[in-house]
Amino acid sequence: MEFSQYDVNALMYVTNRPPIVFTEGDGMWLTDHAGKRYLDFLQGWAVNCLGHSPQCIQDAITAQVGKLINPSPAFYNETSLALASLLTHNSCFDHVFFANSGAEANEGAIKLARKWGRKNPNAKGESRYEIITFKHSFHGRTLATMSASGKAGWDTIFAPQVPGFPHAELNDIASVERLITDKTVAVMLEPVQGEGGVIPASREFMQALRKLTQERGLLLIVDEVQTGMGRTGKLFAYQLSNVEPDIMTLGKGIGGGVPLAALLCQEAVACFEAGDQGGTYNGNPLMTAVGIAVTNTLLEPGFLQSVKDKGEYLSGELKKLSTKHGLGAERGEGLLRALDLGSEIGTSIVETARDLQPVGLLLNSPRPNLLRFMPALNVTKTELDQMMAMLSDVLTKLGK
Repeated sequence: MEFSQYDVNALMYVTNRPPIVFTEGDGMWLTDHAGKRYLDFLQGWAVNCLGHSPQCIQDAITAQVGKLINPSPAFYNETSLALASLLTHNSCFDHVFFANSGAEANEGAIKLARKWGRKNPNAKGESRYEIITFKHSFHGRTLATMSASGKAGWDTIFAPQVPGFPHAELNDIASVERLITDKTVAVMLEPVQGEGGVIPASREFMQALRKLTQERGLLLIVDEVQTGMGRTGKLFAYQLSNVEPDIMTLGKGIGGGVPLAALLCQEAVACFEAGDQGGTYNGNPLMTAVGIAVTNTLLEPGFLQSVKDKGEYLSGELKKLSTKHGLGAERGEGLLRALDLGSEIGTSIVETARDLQPVGLLLNSPRPNLLRFMPALNVTKTELDQMMAMLSDVLTKLGK
């Protein structure tokens, strides 16, 4: 095919895209319309947790599509029940609501917390609705989740914003405590801030936050859209800190590339009534069949340990690269890692890496001075080494 055969303006403009069209994907590799291959360390922003078109997802879709696609969420279906059971049996949660995107799951978490705050009012008998979130956080692109996010400038793009989201400082428990009022119902955070620069919440902070929220009668919500489903070497990142949140959201990796997300909560928080929450495609059999295939793969013996091991290996190699090229610090959890570049050359690195010949490299720079690495969880050591060699070549080309 020729790139020019399509009218690119037929797609609504929402972001800058390079003039390439991807036509095939296999594991850690993508192929474009001209036949050029790319080693993909974006994986749909951590969506493709098992890489592009893994066999288990192909098999799940093929088997399910001939049986049942969507009977309506007004009825039970077998695969949504099976996936809900898998998730609750392997977490501290009791109930699951399936959604289509991380933003939708987070919107549901906000609604659930506010409904709980109405049923559990303050001493004056008033509903509690404020949810403390964090500076540099990212929770989605709906009006409510943009308001909840601590991304600079998002409070004015689609003003007026949804009220009730004061922002604390991550890893500063005193900053959280200062924001608690008689209107506060919950604290919501990413265990690792992804868009914010791959900044982990410390184990000590997570434990102090759980203690504080329990003492003050508040809910703890973990947004695990990016960190959940094995990304950190645990099935869920909250497990790294030995805490039990009240609410959790999942997205990205749970579908391995198809639109699937989830809102989970403990029994004491499950207060939705008929009509409070829903959606035409929520929990449809085709998507939840994929979720089962993904989850079962992650739960195979040794899989999560391999993620932890490869995360440690990648961390060590990034530190070596940093020393060689005079860059900044490396950080992250599992196979969600970042490298501080020491200067604002992120865009140049991304473009130069993509344009390498004969094979390109796809990288992400969420901030001008940072690279973020989100490979498939089953990436091989050989592919990690190949990426590091290609990145080193790019840095040399750029004079670093």
